[in-house]
Amino acid sequence: MKDLVEYVVKALVDHPEAVTVTETDRNGGTVVELKVHADDIGKVIGKQGRNSAALRALLAVAAGKQGRRVMLDILEPDGSRRVVEHEQAEGTSET
Repeated sequence: MKDLVEYVVKALVDHPEAVTVTETDRNGGTVVELKVHADDIGKVIGKQGRNSAALRALLAVAAGKQGRRVMLDILEPDGSRRVVEHEQAEGTSET
């Protein structure tokens, strides 16, 4: 999941070297934390949150294929832990 987020976000931003993605297991699922350069936060979120919604949709599909639950946190660029946006992308596996 980390690689997917990193690949997509680096293609969107002006400062790909500043993209940091970490992946941790929490609350029975995987949390992917994304941090970008301050100038790029608007590009990652997009107009009315469309880019971040699309990124979460991609994560939901990838998670569903693996039968996992994934949440994406977009952190403020200054390094604080306050989350700019937090939603859960949940994949469901049909058996």
